Amino acid sequence: MKKIFVAATGQHVGKTTSTLGLVANLQEQGFTTGYCKPVGQKSVFTDGMTADKDAVLFAKVIGFNMDPDIHSPVILGKGVTADYIENPSNFDFSKRILHAADVLENNFDVVVYEGTGHPGVGSVVDLSNADVASMLNSGVIMIVEGGIGSTIDKLNMSIALFKAKNVPIHGVIVNKVKEDKYEKVKYYLSKKLDTMGIPLLGILPYDQSLSFPIMETIQQAVDGKIIMNEEGMGNRVEDLLAGSLIHVEEFDTFANTLLVVSHKRLNEAVSKIEEIIKLKKITESPLSGVIVTGDGRHASWFDNIHIECPLFDKYKIPVIATTLDTYGSFLKINRIEVKINTQTPWKSARAIELIREHVNFDLLIEKFDLNHNR
Repeated sequence: MKKIFVAATGQHVGKTTSTLGLVANLQEQGFTTGYCKPVGQKSVFTDGMTADKDAVLFAKVIGFNMDPDIHSPVILGKGVTADYIENPSNFDFSKRILHAADVLENNFDVVVYEGTGHPGVGSVVDLSNADVASMLNSGVIMIVEGGIGSTIDKLNMSIALFKAKNVPIHGVIVNKVKEDKYEKVKYYLSKKLDTMGIPLLGILPYDQSLSFPIMETIQQAVDGKIIMNEEGMGNRVEDLLAGSLIHVEEFDTFANTLLVVSHKRLNEAVSKIEEIIKLKKITESPLSGVIVTGDGRHASWFDNIHIECPLFDKYKIPVIATTLDTYGSFLKINRIEVKINTQTPWKSARAIELIREHVNFDLLIEKFDLNHNR
């Protein structure tokens, strides 16, 4: 039985997108491929079941029937770590994980296990990424973020836990490498990893589309209240525009743009947008959504807000109100760490494509000996 454990040097490095791409492309290579998130931190409730959010994503994108006991055996919910420290014997985490592994490994050519956070996450309950990979007797692919010095530094720190458990690192995938630095990063990391005896499996270029949030994520960031067109909360946002900075002559389109405007200037902003639509003969929805802001001090200004706007009705533009002022809203939105999820299908498709184009699957198959006794 062949297995792959995917770990990362930290959060927001691209572990889930890389894992998704690996699973989908291994299937395309002809391997029956199972998936498991042995230890999860953020769960969702769906179809009467509680499971890690990433496992739910994979079930939808890859197309398997979710079974939390198999695909998400351990979730470290609120209070679990303290309870575990108090009395570890009350928990059967290892038993759950090994049961899930036994079921998957008896039904697939290869199973891909997705780690959690940085390599040390889970240590408090004796389930660090290294602990779990060792328990599963699995080799590791490490996902690192693009760079040279900092990338190697973080990699060395991260693999130390696996080395202590005698868990082999069978390859590295470098993610989010900017185009102008791609060749330089490729040259120096290849050279350094070669001296470390770790194969470089691939380098993924930075793709801005994977960093685009949707309106629901924006709403959460600004702690907003949906005022109109809730059905548009899945709209993606590619650009931000302050209502005070709308100049008719500068815009050809507002495609996938979020308007952030004070409630005091909303009508003025709408008038300018309508003028642009007429002048530029725009036929598609001009905006992804609208954030109507307050003054940052008075929390109740929108309690009884009612907006009537034919423009928003016509294009079904979602409108959110927030107590934050415009500047505060921009700050919150710009700090969003965007994650791939079930509501961003274009990200799933792009992640699979990037892995297909930039990962050396021949080398990966060789290092994990996937063709042996296939």
